[in-house]
Amino acid sequence: MRVDRPGPGEELASGEVSEAREAASLILLRDTDDGPEVLLVQRNPEQRFMGGAWVFPGGAVHTEDDGFARTALRELEEEAGIALDDAGALVPFSRWITPAEVRVRFDTYFFVAEAPAGAEARPDGQECVDARWIRPSAALEAYGRDELVLVFPTIKHLEQLAELGSVKETLEAARGREVQPVQPKVVVEGDTARVLLPGEPGYDS
Repeated sequence: MRVDRPGPGEELASGEVSEAREAASLILLRDTDDGPEVLLVQRNPEQRFMGGAWVFPGGAVHTEDDGFARTALRELEEEAGIALDDAGALVPFSRWITPAEVRVRFDTYFFVAEAPAGAEARPDGQECVDARWIRPSAALEAYGRDELVLVFPTIKHLEQLAELGSVKETLEAARGREVQPVQPKVVVEGDTARVLLPGEPGYDS
């Protein structure tokens, strides 16, 4: 799946490179008969940055947070109304840094965790206005039909999650991988802005 532009509200920078704020995000999963589902929340469409996009709960690190995992747990409860108190249940999955070419930048640690039994999402109604449990492949299909607004990091994570058959398998895969920072690059060609990953043709040019 190809993304040919930055996400909603991700303005390209015209001057100096902005410093990336530390952030954390939680990929919360639950098993179903049809395969694992992931929790996505919809950002308020009125917000300038990523308005209307469906994302994993997450946000910037606060001074009072005790580490990235605690940030992810706090954001999960604030945005989706789900309390998960054990930071040790979170497994590091990835680290993504917003392209230098974008104005608003984050250095985000993504974690995976199993949802508490019977957990139901309750969006805060301000920052996030909707939430749904959905299979990663179904989310990608809905994006392809223009039924969901997804941003590049969410798409790439959903593609990876779609290849895993259960929550246990996802957690085991996360424990077995080395988390390395991934910083995409935005290449502008005429009226089109393409998002490239390290190693793809054109990234180093």
